[in-house]
Amino acid sequence: MKKIGVLALQGAFKEHINMVELLGHEAIEIRKVEQLEDIDGIILPGGESTVIGKLLDDFGIKEALIDKIKCGLPVWGTCAGMILLANEIDNQEDVYLRVMNIKVKRNAYGSQLDSFIVKEVVKGVSEKEIPMVFIRAPYIVDMGDDVELLHRVDGNIVAVRQKNMLATSFHPELTDDTTFHEYFINMVNKKL
Repeated sequence: MKKIGVLALQGAFKEHINMVELLGHEAIEIRKVEQLEDIDGIILPGGESTVIGKLLDDFGIKEALIDKIKCGLPVWGTCAGMILLANEIDNQEDVYLRVMNIKVKRNAYGSQLDSFIVKEVVKGVSEKEIPMVFIRAPYIVDMGDDVELLHRVDGNIVAVRQKNMLATSFHPELTDDTTFHEYFINMVNKKL
């Protein structure tokens, strides 16, 4: 059984916790820097990236989290979490963790009203079609050679991996499908 931290400052963290527990692992709500010490991996959930970014500073978690990720802690950012991981944000000077060699476009698909779901096979992750929920989602407009492309939707990059880091534009936690959570926990298992 792995201990998977879920950043619980704002956003859809409860849904990730439910998925981790459904798969038989321990989910830990991360709100304090000390809680980063005893986890095997961490999920950065969807929500408001500007709010979560500010709270990472306010709660004193940001620098410790950056250090942990750079030292190999498996991390998965969904939607806003992808924005937090990015080295660069299109048309925005402020960036957050700057650990993943990607450039993202915020709200790339438009407003809440432009939310949508697609079902597709993600090669290397799933053999069957899995549902992908996009809500005010970003996508990747540029990425380094060291970043592995996992999936595109309508030509836009929506899932990538770089070493111990996974990022998705969509919200697997808002579906009944555990495929991406299993993929992340497999990353955690291979790290240990």
